This record gives sequence, C-alpha cells and structure tokens, in this order.
Amino acid sequence: MADEEEFVQDTRGTVTRRDFLKLLAAGGIALAFTPFVPWGKFMPDPTNTVANKVKITLPGGGIANIKTFPVDSSEVVTYPVTGDPVLDSEPFRKWQLVRLPASMGGTADDVSAFRCYSMVCLHLWCLWKYWPQPGRMRGECPCHGSMYRMQDGLAFAGPASLQAPPSNVLPILYLEADGNGDLWILPAIWNVNDNGIVGYGRFLQKS
Repeated sequence: MADEEEFVQDTRGTVTRRDFLKLLAAGGIALAFTPFVPWGKFMPDPTNTVANKVKITLPGGGIANIKTFPVDSSEVVTYPVTGDPVLDSEPFRKWQLVRLPASMGGTADDVSAFRCYSMVCLHLWCLWKYWPQPGRMRGECPCHGSMYRMQDGLAFAGPASLQAPPSNVLPILYLEADGNGDLWILPAIWNVNDNGIVGYGRFLQKS
C-alpha cells in the first residue's frame, strides 16, 4: 500500500511538472509571435474624437511656431485632445513633435522642418524618446532598443525593425503652418495607408 501511495504521489508530481513545462512552452511561443500580432486593431480608438484641424499646443500652454521652436529638439504633444485630463493622458494620444537637425533640413523656414510621430513603440508599446545628440539624432525605445529614423519614422534597428510592414513605420500626423508660423495638425485618417494606426504602424509612402 505504501508503495502504491508513493507511486501515485510521484505520478501526480510528474504530471504537474509536465503541465508546467507545457505552460512555459506555450508562453514562449506567444511571446515569440507577440510583435507580429496586429495589436493596434484592439487598442482604444482615437476616432471616437472628431478629427479637426487644430493648432499644436505645447506642454507649457504655448503654440508651436516655426520661428521659436528650436532646431534639433522635440516636445510631447497630445492628439486628439478631448478636454478630459484622464483621457488626454493616455499614451495612445501622445506624439513627439520633432524639429529635425540641420543635416536633415531642420533649418528650413517651413513645415518641412518638422515631423510628428506617435510615441508608442511598434514592438511592445513602450514610449520612445527623441535623442538630439550628434551622431544619434533618432528615436529610441528604452525597453528593447528599437530605433526610428526621424525623416520618415522607419524602424532601422531593434525588434521593431524586424517586423513586417506596416508594423515597422511609426504613425504620423501631417502638419501645416499658417502665415504667422503657427503649426497646425491636419485631420487624421486612421488607416495604414494614411496617418497609420497607433501601436500598429503605417505603410511608408514612396516618394
């Protein structure tokens, strides 16, 4: 009887360990395919807010202007703005407004000197940051090292660069400048062929 009880305990222990290993294997497979799942289709939908042409308001409350925005610098801006502090704090509404370095045309006295990309990294949704230092001048995700070109938002290094289009190019906001130099965001079209889908990406348009 003792031998039988010991056998049952051993069998139960073996099954438990086997189940645990199965769970680990399943988890590993899920993580391996995570970057290639179209997560953007399941995120909060910014189209709930009516897309209008709006001036770009900086964190300090001022308006972004070509004449005063420094070359090779960036600011975090919110779009679309709802007026609700909780909703407006969502990462999916955060964008990096970048004035390009001089070597990339940032000294131009028009809207071509600027880019505005979603801050949500296309790999696993961390928020990337713009680094203006000479020799760097790119967007970098602190979580897994994905790097983005500021000219067009294309991932050129790290896990995001290994993802298939459109999940390797950051969504973008298209801009316009008025006669005073104030910058405006044009109404966004949330699909992969236009502004893109936040957290999912967009197709890079060939010039």
